Amino acid sequence: MSAVLGCVADDYTGGTDVAAALRRSGLRTVLLFGPPRPATAVPDCDAVVVALKTRSVPAQEAVTASWAARDWLVRQGIGRVYFKYCSTFDSTDQGNIGPVADLLTDAAGGRPAVVCPAAPEHGRTVYQGHLFVGDRLLSDSAMRHHPLTPMTDPDLVRVLARQTPHLVALIPHGTVERGPDAVRGALEELEARGVRYAVADAIGDRDLDVIARATEHLPVITGAAGLARAVGALAAGSDMRIDPNGMQTLPPGPAVVLAGSCSAATLEQVALARRTMPSYRLHAEKDGLVLVEEALAWLEAHFGAEHGVLVYSSAPPGERSPGSAELMEQALAAVAARAAELGARRFVVAGGETSGAVVNALGVTDVVVGAEADRGVPWLLTTDQRRLALLLKSGNFGRPDLLTRAVEAT
Repeated sequence: MSAVLGCVADDYTGGTDVAAALRRSGLRTVLLFGPPRPATAVPDCDAVVVALKTRSVPAQEAVTASWAARDWLVRQGIGRVYFKYCSTFDSTDQGNIGPVADLLTDAAGGRPAVVCPAAPEHGRTVYQGHLFVGDRLLSDSAMRHHPLTPMTDPDLVRVLARQTPHLVALIPHGTVERGPDAVRGALEELEARGVRYAVADAIGDRDLDVIARATEHLPVITGAAGLARAVGALAAGSDMRIDPNGMQTLPPGPAVVLAGSCSAATLEQVALARRTMPSYRLHAEKDGLVLVEEALAWLEAHFGAEHGVLVYSSAPPGERSPGSAELMEQALAAVAARAAELGARRFVVAGGETSGAVVNALGVTDVVVGAEADRGVPWLLTTDQRRLALLLKSGNFGRPDLLTRAVEAT
């Protein structure tokens, strides 16, 4: 393996998002799910992404899993690590972004790291240290009401300072506009003052390119997929190993769509998919065992439909049952496992936690990253003899017809 960049992502769809960005930059990218075992071997590649389920677990669990991933990457000879979190900086005052970043930077000798969740193509920008979703502050977006990580403070310097004992400061947009040398100089000045984390403003892709060039010398970078794309492009240079627009043949066979996200984008995608494929909605008020048994019975009766089948728990705010998320994930995971036994070859999954549950239920540990069905949503091809194809979609990603297009894709 000749990888020049290793990435630790805090959830499975975040891992696919950043893997897609690196592949788009021209890097041959492999994606692993869960902390790799010491003997884990991957194909020759330029970048390795280790996707974890650490966004919402207790901080110490996140640190332990992230350390295992980082340790494995270092043992593969990969000296530079990118810590990928969501472009909405999903976290609480207890973590987990700060504690994991502390772990990674401590292991790299305490060097400073930039903090930049900007993803301009998805409407996430940072200005004066404040995170915007479209034209609204993060605290005025739907993330304010997130059930696990409600984001009520848009000031990233304040948010991160509550999660780490280290100093946090801002590199304002005026500095970024002056180019890589100005940003590098600002980083050196902050390091001399004992600052560990520099929140960097970025409102466009050019800003991300500047930040990537200014941080080439640092062993740890943190951000969303936007900055990863710039870092990957810099690593690839003019020597692209792959055609990022190249397509691959997907395995033939039945397709299953599993949706657990309740985001507005996913709700629209589910509504459109229900027009063309048989669908079954999970209801949380049922006993867990009954819920699974009835879902599996429905699946077996409808499996193999021409346009795929859809099993979902996605629901608008007024129809959600508090505390049912884990039960729904378990049910969707059980459906995925049974679908595989029945011969499903393609799995289209909406939602980060749902994706994690499905991937684990299928026993998938590593995939090669293929072409994107939509921005940040690549096809993932397993390397084992089953030859499964997975499309793992973050809740807010994708055009309205993504689920139906994915089922029809060849």
